[in-house]
Amino acid sequence: MGIFVALVKTETPNYNEYIKSGYHAVLNRRTILKNELVIVLDFGGQYNQLVARRVRECNVYCEIYSYKTDIEKIKAMNPKGIILTGGPNSCYEPDSPTYSEELFKLGIPVLGLCYGAQLMSHVLGGKVERADVREYGKTEVLIDKKDSKVFEGVSETTTCWMSHFDYISKIAPGFEITAHTADCPVAAAENAAEKLYAIQFHPEVLHTVEGTKMINNFVKNVCECAGDWKMDAFVENTIAEIREKVGNGRVLLALSGGVDSSVAAGLLSKAIGKQLTCVFVDHGLLRKNEGDEVEAIFGPEGQFDLNFIRVNAQERYYNKLAGVTEPEAKRKIIGEEFIRIFEEEAKKIGTVEFLAQGTIYPDVVESGLGGESAVIKSHHNVGGLPDFVDFKEIIEPLRDLFKDEVRKAGLELGLPERLVFRQPFPGPGLGVRIIGEVTAEKVRIVQDADAIYREEIENAGLDKTIGQYFAALTNMRSVGVMGDERTYDYAVALRAVNTVDFMTAEAAEIPYEVLNKVMSRVINEVRGVNRIFYDLTSKPPGTIEFE
Repeated sequence: MGIFVALVKTETPNYNEYIKSGYHAVLNRRTILKNELVIVLDFGGQYNQLVARRVRECNVYCEIYSYKTDIEKIKAMNPKGIILTGGPNSCYEPDSPTYSEELFKLGIPVLGLCYGAQLMSHVLGGKVERADVREYGKTEVLIDKKDSKVFEGVSETTTCWMSHFDYISKIAPGFEITAHTADCPVAAAENAAEKLYAIQFHPEVLHTVEGTKMINNFVKNVCECAGDWKMDAFVENTIAEIREKVGNGRVLLALSGGVDSSVAAGLLSKAIGKQLTCVFVDHGLLRKNEGDEVEAIFGPEGQFDLNFIRVNAQERYYNKLAGVTEPEAKRKIIGEEFIRIFEEEAKKIGTVEFLAQGTIYPDVVESGLGGESAVIKSHHNVGGLPDFVDFKEIIEPLRDLFKDEVRKAGLELGLPERLVFRQPFPGPGLGVRIIGEVTAEKVRIVQDADAIYREEIENAGLDKTIGQYFAALTNMRSVGVMGDERTYDYAVALRAVNTVDFMTAEAAEIPYEVLNKVMSRVINEVRGVNRIFYDLTSKPPGTIEFE
C-alpha cells in the first residue's frame, strides 16, 4: 500500500498557479490530424504518458500507440515525428518488442529514448550489450556536439535521469556520438542527415533539468512543428463537432460532479442544451454531502441548460459490494452497476442515441488502449460499448486531454473556478479509498475523516498548493486508549501529493501542526478511528489512489 510516517514539514509548489498558467494549446482531433501530429510508440515504458505530455507542453499534439501498430497505419497518420519510449526489455533478446527497419526509412524524424535509443541502434546495425556499470537516477551528462539540433541551448554539462542496465556499445553506421557520461560512452547519438536521434536518458521526466528543452528542440528544430495548438479552438471546434454528430439526437451523460464529467457536461450543454440528460448516480460512495452539492450545481436551480436526474442507489451498491474485498472485483461491480443504471434511465426517458462520458487521455492509456503498458485501471469504460447497452455510440469529448488540459478547457467554458479546481475523485468513489469490504459504516468513517482533512487543509491555505489530497480507510485495526477505555478501531491514512500531470507524483510536505490538528480532530470526532497515518509513497511505485 505504501510507506506511512507521522510527521512532515516544509513548503509545496503552487500547483493552482501552474494549472492556470495558460501555456496549454489544443485543437480538435480532426483538425490536428490534417496539420501537426507527433506519435509516441510505446514499448512498455513507465513514462510513456509523460513523453506525450511533454510534447503537448510544446504546443504540439501527440498521441500514444503500441509498438505493434502497423507501419501502414503510421504512414496514413502522416506524423511530423515519431518518439520511441523506454521499456523493461533487452532489445537483443529474441522475444523483445521491436520494429522493422522500415520505420527509420520513412523520412520522418525519429527520437528514441532509453530502450527506444537502444532499439534504434540495434535495428540499424549498431550493438547493444549488458553494461558493466548500471546507471539509475540523476546523472551528469556531457554534451559532445553542441550544435546538435536536439541540444540547442542545452548546457554543456547537464543533469539527466538515467535508468538502464544495457548500453549502446557500438553506434549504428551513419551515427555520431553527441553526449556521454562517466560510465556511458553513448548517452546520445544521431544521424542528422536521416533525422534519427537516440538518447539513452529520459528527457521526459522532471529530474532531467533541461529535458523539456530537448523535446521542444526535437519537435520544433527537427520535426519543424509550428506549435500552434490552441485551447480556445479546442472548445469551439469540439462544440461544433458535438452538434454535427448528435444532430437532433439525445445524449445521456454519466455525471459524477467531478472535474472531468463536469467539463464534459459544460461542453455538451453549450452544444445541444436540453438534448442532454445528465444522470447523477448517488451510489453512496461519494464524499460527505457531495450528492446534494452536485444537485445544487447541475439540478433545476443550477447554471446549466440540461436535464438532470438524480438516482439514489446507495443500498443497491452496498448490497452488490457486500463481502467483496478484491480491488478489481470492486471496480468492475461499481462500473457495471453504472452501466446498468444508465440503461434503465435511458429506457425511462425514451430514445437516447448517445452515451457521453468524461473519459480523459490517462483513462484511455491506463485502460490498456493506445499504448503497451499494463492495464492499471479497469473501471474506465473506454474504447467501445458493452454488448448489452443499446446506445448508438459513445461521445467522449475530453478523451484526448490530460487532467490539467481539462481544467484549462473548463476555464475557457466559463465554469466557476471552485468547480474546475475541485479535488479529483475516482470513478469508483470511496470504493477505492476503503481497503477491503465496503460497508455503510466504513463509508461513514472515511467520509467524516476526509471532510475534516479537507477542511483543515483549506483552513491552512494549502488547498491551492497541493495536487490532490484525501483520507482513506485502511483495513488495519489496532488497540488504543481513549479516556479510561481500551479501543479496537480503524487506522485512517491521509494522502496528499504534488503533481503536474497525475502521471507521476510525490508526497506533499504538509506542516506538522496541520497534520497534528487533523489527527486530533479525526480521532475525537469520528467514531471508529483511533490511529492516523500519513502516506509518503510516490507514484511510481504506488498509485495516487489506494486501490
